[in-house]
Amino acid sequence: MSTNNAPQDRIDAGSLSSLQLVGVVLAAISGVLHLYLAALFVPSPMGLSFVVAGVGFLAGCAAIVADYRRPLVYLLGIPFTLGQVVAWYVVNAPDFSVLGYVDKAAQVGLIAVLVVLYRRES
Repeated sequence: MSTNNAPQDRIDAGSLSSLQLVGVVLAAISGVLHLYLAALFVPSPMGLSFVVAGVGFLAGCAAIVADYRRPLVYLLGIPFTLGQVVAWYVVNAPDFSVLGYVDKAAQVGLIAVLVVLYRRES
């Protein structure tokens, strides 16, 4: 009789639905874009805000992939992402960039995905 005492992998990307995977990709796009912008603006307060946003999006991706309290992550992700869209508009209007439009498109899509996922799983 053999027992397997090897640690179980906590990350199982195969357990993600198609919609969850779309959400992870959209959040990763926004997270990477924010970290790129952080590198351009550090050490200013704007640069630090980009770091916080980028880390927030990537931490959300990690939590979803690790199957850590997904409904709570969806619920927290909605106002977090919506706040990013509003802040972008307030700070940048009327001088918007292509990079900003790409990021906001990803974020608006992410908000829609998060709403659907939260409604399905709660």
